[in-house]
Amino acid sequence: MTIEEIQNQIVDEFSMYDDWMDKYAYLIEIGNGLSAMDETHKTEDNLIKGCQSRVWFHAELREGKLYFEADSDAIITKGIAGLLIRVFSGQTPHDIVNANLDFIDKIGLTQHLSPTRSNGLLSMVKQIKYYALAYEGK
Repeated sequence: MTIEEIQNQIVDEFSMYDDWMDKYAYLIEIGNGLSAMDETHKTEDNLIKGCQSRVWFHAELREGKLYFEADSDAIITKGIAGLLIRVFSGQTPHDIVNANLDFIDKIGLTQHLSPTRSNGLLSMVKQIKYYALAYEGK
């Protein structure tokens, strides 16, 4: 599935909820569904800078595609990380670098996050793209 197709799927899923409390509950559910991150990857190098909460992202290149794992000590942030993993994991570095992330605005996430959480979201996206750039030439 392409990044665009996954984003469209997420937009469809979030459109089923009218109330933002339900959308937050769904985000928490996504976060709770994340596979446990290997503790050895919870290092200072994998810690996302600019996040109010502690968030770790780890990337691994396998057969030309990047795979991500993440964890956070905040449940909403962990859900956001889960959404980003769903969109980007299993994609090529080239596709990640060139991806246009419109699903975040389409589901209304940016308008419903505190400024510090919005900064954290941008920091997570930036880190994912940095990983992709680093692996693009390999």
